[in-house]
Amino acid sequence: MKKLLLAFTVLALPGCASTRMANEAVAPVDIRIIGINDFHGHLDPPRAATEALNPAGEKVRIPSGGVAYLASAIDSLKADAPNNVVVAAGDLIGASPLSSSLFLDEPAIMAMNMVGLEFNAVGNHEFDRGTEELLRMQSGGCEKFTQSEPCRIDKPFPGATFRMLAANTKKGDGSTLFAPYALKTFGHGKTQVIVGFIGMTLEGTANLVSAGRIKGISFADEADTANALVPQLKAAGADVIVVLVHEGASNSGDINNAKCDGVSGTLLPILDRLDPAVDVVVSGHTHQSYVCDYGNINPARNILLTSAGSQGRLVTGIDLKVDPVSGKVLSKTARNVVVQSEAFTGSRGPVPLVEAFPVFSPRADLAALVGRYRDAAKADESRIVGTLAGPVTRDGGRTGESLLGNLIADAQLAATTGPDNGDAEIAFMNPGGLRADILPGPDGKVTFGSVFAAQPFGNTLVTKTMTGRQIRDLLEQQFNDPNWVRVLSPSSGFRFGFDLSRPVGQRLLFATLNGAPIIDDRTYRVTVSDFLSNGGDAFSVFREGTGPTVGPTDIDALIGWLSRDGTTALPLIDRIENRTPQ
Repeated sequence: MKKLLLAFTVLALPGCASTRMANEAVAPVDIRIIGINDFHGHLDPPRAATEALNPAGEKVRIPSGGVAYLASAIDSLKADAPNNVVVAAGDLIGASPLSSSLFLDEPAIMAMNMVGLEFNAVGNHEFDRGTEELLRMQSGGCEKFTQSEPCRIDKPFPGATFRMLAANTKKGDGSTLFAPYALKTFGHGKTQVIVGFIGMTLEGTANLVSAGRIKGISFADEADTANALVPQLKAAGADVIVVLVHEGASNSGDINNAKCDGVSGTLLPILDRLDPAVDVVVSGHTHQSYVCDYGNINPARNILLTSAGSQGRLVTGIDLKVDPVSGKVLSKTARNVVVQSEAFTGSRGPVPLVEAFPVFSPRADLAALVGRYRDAAKADESRIVGTLAGPVTRDGGRTGESLLGNLIADAQLAATTGPDNGDAEIAFMNPGGLRADILPGPDGKVTFGSVFAAQPFGNTLVTKTMTGRQIRDLLEQQFNDPNWVRVLSPSSGFRFGFDLSRPVGQRLLFATLNGAPIIDDRTYRVTVSDFLSNGGDAFSVFREGTGPTVGPTDIDALIGWLSRDGTTALPLIDRIENRTPQ
């Protein structure tokens, strides 16, 4: 294993001083914050490449990820930094591969315990199975809150030894679901430094989780929440304030470009409103990787902003140099470290190890945990559920229409047609619910594991009566936000077209069912997941539907579609037109 070089680029950002008075000169205290985000239960290497610039400035693709390798990378970051803390910015669980999700993500929580995680800001996917199950993730035990059986492998499930933080996740009585913040003390006496960690999920979580799973829970504004807590943290002695937030940015530049070139997105307006006392923001949600001296964007906010991508493929080392007398942060440095693990061959060809980057060895205890759960999942994972004429991918191209989205929409329509099943005429599938391509074997056989990877949420299908006007309104909602265009995949027989150059509310050009225009005052039976039915992904019009009929789960519908006699043909890509001028 190559020795990891921790020569982080010094950003030299001025910090905020506490009220502590200087009595005598004391050497600065070095603190290393080690950050991850959006792990999503990826115990095994995800067979995904991370793009980064090599020392020659060339972009290379690096095989990365796997929790046993992630543990070794974190250990390397700890090795020369005795004052360290491991933190996460949410989505440790949810939308996970079979080896974790099949067991309610218990192994992912145990893996994070073994990695040495101390604090995690709750993300939207932590709520995928409901608040009661999330509370079990923290406290442990085997009480059943889902259709799946808990504690199938390890009894009892120990729960998280790290602390969940959720400052802006409010219960009906105004209290928070988990602690809003935590403090950690480094050093002692004259060299003591206290770091405060505020944990938050994104305010828009209610648009990303089925309403029944967050009943009685609301999500407050991120900046307002953090700013209200800063005085409390300062009163408690915090010298440094770190915000862990499950909200993020996009990055078109290098993963370690501290100048913030190419960094944009919904997190930035939140940063602009944060109290200047905030020193560091560890972010997530967008699955992007960046290290950004935000003072280059807004000189009034000298915040060090980081994100470590997703799936445990990177880890961020954040170094702070703090004056323990004044409490002032003297400098802040950071670098995203690629967790280079195992070479593999993907759809774009071989991804070999890259010599210019450290190669980590799998830590034995984590490898053993991963092996136990991988073996336990094998029988289900390899079970054949049907035959496909070819691969179906999530690639939406210019229209947003994908083979996988169309296939799933067709399957959901088929599962809910007929008077006993909901009388569905139309089905819609949201692109955010497409989590992996389905790649059949050479003989066309499709395994349960590949289907589960594509649809890991276990959503229930709901068929509602909607007017043609409501259908047109919800199709307009696809295009209301220029930063979040999410094109629904329609079932066979339904077509629509759009033009993004037109004004908001007038971008839908046409919508037809079996060649006939959708009629505003006619009613239609429409099938979607319970997530969309409750207004998920900000499709609020779905909530206006009436006469709901509850159907099977989304994965059962897809398996039913694939398990018919013969080979399932690939759907045509002919349902959506993008007439936006190029």
